[in-house]
Order: sequence, then structure tokens, then C-alpha cells
Amino acid sequence: MKLKINMILFLLASHFLAAQEMGFEEYNPKSTLVVPVHEVKKAKYPFIDIHSHQRNMSARSLKGLLKDMDAMNEAIMVNLSGGSGSKLAESVDNIAENYPNRFVVFANVDFDGTGKPGWIEKTVAQLEADIKKGARGLKVFKSLGLRNIDSNGERLAVDDARLDLIWKKCGELGVPVLIHSADPKSFWDDMNSDNERWLELKTHSRRKRSDTDPAPWQQIIDEQHNMFKKHPNTKFINAHMGWYANDLKQLSSYLDDMPNMYVGIAAVIAELGRQPQNAHDFFIKYQDRILFGKDSWKPEEFPTYFRVLETNDEYFPYYKKYHAFWAMYGLNLPDDVLKKVYYKNALNLVPGLDKSLFPKE
Repeated sequence: MKLKINMILFLLASHFLAAQEMGFEEYNPKSTLVVPVHEVKKAKYPFIDIHSHQRNMSARSLKGLLKDMDAMNEAIMVNLSGGSGSKLAESVDNIAENYPNRFVVFANVDFDGTGKPGWIEKTVAQLEADIKKGARGLKVFKSLGLRNIDSNGERLAVDDARLDLIWKKCGELGVPVLIHSADPKSFWDDMNSDNERWLELKTHSRRKRSDTDPAPWQQIIDEQHNMFKKHPNTKFINAHMGWYANDLKQLSSYLDDMPNMYVGIAAVIAELGRQPQNAHDFFIKYQDRILFGKDSWKPEEFPTYFRVLETNDEYFPYYKKYHAFWAMYGLNLPDDVLKKVYYKNALNLVPGLDKSLFPKE
């Protein structure tokens, strides 16, 4: 009997010690706070997702997407991974034959090889053909500034003068450029106890950067802004709020300085949801320059976006602890601002979208 009791005590002590030794990765307590809850499964107004990625735009895939889109009140999906040439043409044709008013694609450019004789002329001609075929804009991936190299094997800067004809052509054709440059600055910072993205970098080690891999964060951001300024007649949608959602004062300065720059909120709702008063005021002031977007296609994650934008709920969880271990708060945006963020601003920027899908004013 004594041996049995000692064994039980040993097991209890071991369990207690194991709990004490639990790492930060496992620690994820449930809040005991009791406050009003207003979960939002469906957006208050039909919305345009300006930042989505779909590899397959076959008729079957489009039909499958519509069920989730309708359940969330998503009116139009913008697929930024449209590709170019035959790949883009196939997607455009599938959309036109099946759901011509619910999906659009943006074209892409492969920047590797910049500087080769005839490269820019060929690239601009292909872009113009893609737009003529039905692409509604150009998406620039973060590889420009991070991974793309020129014909000499050198890093290709975002504002490289050899790319100017591409941005100029988009302005002439009246289509926006949605561009993602760099990544959160924390990816460049020291990976220590002061880094908010420590857990993300630990679990996704390939995201870690440095001033030599491939360049300082601020340099890449400055290159992007320089490019915006060089092309005032082209409209740029800065993906992920240009990685300044955690510094809205600085972002405000950039928006004031670059009237042709707009911002998308894809993948930065966690930054906005932890500063509800500050973010609310920012959305009011720049309500004509902000567009809704989500990035990764996971329908179960959209309600967090709706809840942050539409409600005044307090202290509710984000869906990725490694991305944001803090809680969210609602911005409680007024209806006129919600309409602009959800669909009006996109309708003004992206040509040819079906306005009949949205409320008549």
C-alpha cells in the first residue's frame, strides 16, 4: 500500500513539474474575462477581397470557391496569382465562361533576367497583352527586392530604373499595381526576448533575414517608396499596409507624401486589432485609401477580420498564436467607412468590376 501511495505521489509531482516546465510555445491560456461577444460570420456588406491567391482557376475550382464566398458575403475575389501568357488566358477564359462577375485576376511578371537585351520590351509587350486579355492589374511579389537577380547576378532593387517602363505602362493602361515588398521588420531584428515575432521565427526559421540577406529592411522599403514617387501617374496598392500597421503615425506620413499609394490590410489585422482607438482614427482619416484583403485562402479566418472592423468587442483571440500572441479589439467602424474598405475603394481602383453586386446608394 505504501509503495502504491508513493507511486501516486510521484506521478502527481511529475505532472506538476512538467506543467511548471512548459515552454512558451505550449502556453496558451483561455481567457476568463466575461465580456459581450459579437461573432461575425458574414460581413455586413458585400466585399471585394483584393488580396487572394488561387493556383487553380478551373470551372470546378471556381464553383467550389463560390460556396464559401457566398457564406461570407464575398462578392468578388481578386486572384493575384494570375501568371502570364497562356496560364493567365486560361484562367480568364474559365472565369468568362462560368462566373464572369465574381472573379478577376492580376497578371505577374518574372523579373529575373532584367538587363538582358530586349528583355524590357518583351516584358512590357506581354504585360500589355495580358491586360488586353482581361487581367485587371499587376501583382508584384516580394521576390522583387529579396530574391530576383538581374542579368549580372546582382540583387534587383525595387526601384531599378530598368523596370520603369513596367510601372509607366500600368499607369497608361489605368490598372493598379499591388506590390509586396520586404516582410515585417521584426524578421530583420535580433531573434531574442525583445522580438515580438520570436515564436514565428522559431517555428518558421526561413523567414529570418539580416542586413546582408539580402539587404537592410529600410533600404528595401525606401526603394519601394522611391519607385512610387517616380511614377505619380500609376496607382500602387501597398500590400500588408507596407508593414507599417504597427506604426500608423509613420504610415500616415507616407500616405500624405505619396497620394498615389493605397494600402491593403491583408495579414495585418492583428496589428490593427491591438490598437482599436488609434486604428479607428486612422481608418476615418484615410477611409478612401484602404482596401480589404485577406491573403491566404482560409475561410474560417475571415470572421476575425469582420469582427475587428465591425464590432466594439474586447479582448478576443487571434487565430495564429505564433503570429500574434496578443488579443484583438474591435474598431467599430461606421457604415460609410466599412463600405469604402469592403468594396468602394476597390471599385474605384480596379477597372471593370461589376458594380451591380453592391448596394445602390
